[in-house]
Amino acid sequence: MKKSIDEHAARFSDHAADYDESQDSREYRACADLVVEHAAPGADDVVLDLGAGTGAIAFGVAPDAERVIGRDISEGMLERAREKAAERGIENATFGEGRFRDPNVDSAVDIVTSNFALHHLSDAEKREAIDVVAGLAPRRIVLGDVMFFGEPNPEDPFYSPEVDDPATVGVLADAFTGAGYALTAVEMVSEQVGVLVAERN
Repeated sequence: MKKSIDEHAARFSDHAADYDESQDSREYRACADLVVEHAAPGADDVVLDLGAGTGAIAFGVAPDAERVIGRDISEGMLERAREKAAERGIENATFGEGRFRDPNVDSAVDIVTSNFALHHLSDAEKREAIDVVAGLAPRRIVLGDVMFFGEPNPEDPFYSPEVDDPATVGVLADAFTGAGYALTAVEMVSEQVGVLVAERN
């Protein structure tokens, strides 16, 4: 049985202080760079970053956006993101509690980003989450994550099977299509990591 949301939140809070150093793999860095590149906000755009963690994507898009709303389930990660925003003098990014199926957003958003977070949900939960995000009516959704382009090697998984539940690219593509979005870019970082860009039909 996979971990509950509260268990995930506690696990990430415990590692908030050293999270940035732990996410130093080539795949993670490449994925984050591609998410920021494809998000490409304009000066009037509001970006919602789901699973914001300590702010890697939020701080990447903040210089070009009007406002960035970071949401995460882990208070420890959110506190670290707020500290980094203050240290860097970033005033247009705010961070608060929220999750894929309850983003806790009461304003319009133009772009939704997420990096290395959705894979904690089951496939059915991913579909539900994408439907909720689509209901916010952003023009673009950029998802970087653990995802399967082929059959993963069970002897060498990039993810942690005991806590993670990655989907195939096909499952994610179907979910976006069902929510009224079309995939406009598919970037394979590795056989188990990639970035999907979806635009509203």
